[in-house]
Amino acid sequence: MTNKLIDEIRSSLDNGEIDSHMLFEEAVTKAKEYQKEYNCFVTILDEKQEENGNSILKGIPYALKDNISTKGILTTASSNILKDYIPLYDATVYKKLKEAGAVLMGKTTLDELAMGGTGTTCHTGIVRNPWDKRRMIGGSSAGSAACVALGIVPFSIGSDTGDSIRKPAAYGGVVGYKPTYGRVSRYGLFAFASSLDHVGVFARSVKDVCYVMDVIKGHDDKDMTSLVDHDGVYIDNINRSVCGKKLFYIKEAIDIDSNSGELKKIIDNFNTTIEKCRELGMIVEEVSFRKDLLEAIYPAYMCISCAEATSNNSNLTGIAFGNRVDGHSINDIMIKTRTKGFSELIKRRFVLGSYVLQKENQEKLFLNAGRIRRLIVDKMNELFKDYDGLIMPSIGEIAPFFDKDSDRLSDEYLILGNHLVIGNFGGFPSISIPSGFVDKMPVSVNITGRAREDALVLNIANKLEEVLGYRGLVKENE
Repeated sequence: MTNKLIDEIRSSLDNGEIDSHMLFEEAVTKAKEYQKEYNCFVTILDEKQEENGNSILKGIPYALKDNISTKGILTTASSNILKDYIPLYDATVYKKLKEAGAVLMGKTTLDELAMGGTGTTCHTGIVRNPWDKRRMIGGSSAGSAACVALGIVPFSIGSDTGDSIRKPAAYGGVVGYKPTYGRVSRYGLFAFASSLDHVGVFARSVKDVCYVMDVIKGHDDKDMTSLVDHDGVYIDNINRSVCGKKLFYIKEAIDIDSNSGELKKIIDNFNTTIEKCRELGMIVEEVSFRKDLLEAIYPAYMCISCAEATSNNSNLTGIAFGNRVDGHSINDIMIKTRTKGFSELIKRRFVLGSYVLQKENQEKLFLNAGRIRRLIVDKMNELFKDYDGLIMPSIGEIAPFFDKDSDRLSDEYLILGNHLVIGNFGGFPSISIPSGFVDKMPVSVNITGRAREDALVLNIANKLEEVLGYRGLVKENE
């Protein structure tokens, strides 16, 4: 039953065919059965929480990314330095779901401290793709994507700083939604890069994303960046006609000279999706975007995110937080704790962030990255005066094999592989939905819209999902 959509589960609960204890036990049993193969969870709960509230989510199990604070429940951010950390407070998103009656069944695996896009740097091991265990699910919200793709839970909560919800959703054949910056409170989310971090949702339909978003969105006094909610009830708006809505795609990201047969199939799938949009009465046009700006997305993102991460994680010293390693002085304790507690990837990012923030480098690196970000966001806002959204292939590849050597200097990597970061740069609402299969692996399209216009983005995605025919996609273990 946990592999069904929320409406179906709600109906079975209300009809007395099942109860919430049965659902919880089913989710936990599946999680434990799949754990060795897929490593979706850091923690699987043994006891069901009491239900409160009276929302459509009451009694329905879900999973929460393990960088979101849960009072009294282990929260590690998949890092050895926090492997024993048990918070003393609840994140706002978790509190809202509890108050709505949703039932937490586990905390999901992520790339360490949410820094990574592969699902391979978790302190408990790698996360595997349910569609092919030889392949990555992507990250950083790896476990949150995989547990929904496997049908363990109907929805999960993740975080997205560059593409960390939308990319694993694309690789896993599920829906991944990053809302407008501030639409969901970040209080209790372990900060990675504060100007880029978003809390969002995985589900198996756009409608289910709306159900969850209607519960978790809204202003929070504990998060000064959170938005007052004037956005209406999403579930009430998703069936509106999209006839006459205008979408654009970026010419320089699609017109790539490549010998990759895989990429050509993805572009073919995208072109078919565009035709589906036009059948719905939408206008889809090609626009040109400065290629130098598109190629600068990744380096600008790395400068900004590493600098902010270095600052945000400076408290993980073994003094205030972190598993302390003994030393002969405070400095020695901090050096040994951080050396032992972080993986090589995280240490490289912190070194890069510290370098970017050095006084002599700030103008050339950190401030210039901010200028690039502003140029990109300004261009997007200019386009949004004429268009309702950007539509693109979510990723320019199917889920890669673990041993694949990636050409990081290719156009596919620099442009099509990184365009999702634009949504974080501008705080734009952005959703990835399944659009088909290439070489027996799911592929996806992404829709990004104007800031604060989440309802419209979800509306367009829902109508497109209806005609694409991949709603409720799930890959159960064979």
